[in-house]
Amino acid sequence: MARMHTDRRGSSGSDHPTADEPPEWSDVDADEIEERVVELAEQGNEPSQIGQKLRDEGVKGTPVPDVKLATGKKVNEILEENDAESDLPEDLRNLLERSVRLYEHVEENPQDHQNKRALQNTESKVRRLANYYRGDEIDQDFKYTYERAKELL
Repeated sequence: MARMHTDRRGSSGSDHPTADEPPEWSDVDADEIEERVVELAEQGNEPSQIGQKLRDEGVKGTPVPDVKLATGKKVNEILEENDAESDLPEDLRNLLERSVRLYEHVEENPQDHQNKRALQNTESKVRRLANYYRGDEIDQDFKYTYERAKELL
């Protein structure tokens, strides 16, 4: 069993209902959805935030429960086609932000052993994820350091 940084079991994710087509009440045109996705990306939203905004606010007032069902493409694919994707993958960016925050906290509070450990775990996750993305999404010679993370963000 692959454990990350704890002996706890974790919770299994919920399964999405299997649907082949978007519901009748959400009859938004695929092109309008793609335009809205690009517009939200240009406002500085990450792909997960875009999905939430489309679900909650929708396009012209009509909610979009599943972008992939409605358009046949994932949010990231739409952003890639329109050259609107960010330079770093969202999950790596979030981990880098967390590591920078923790690093600065630990520098100010050297006795905070719990967050020192959290920083070690986060840096480990960053290195593991960087290996996964190396060559495709990030440079081949990417090495995680606090200074590099600060510079990228």
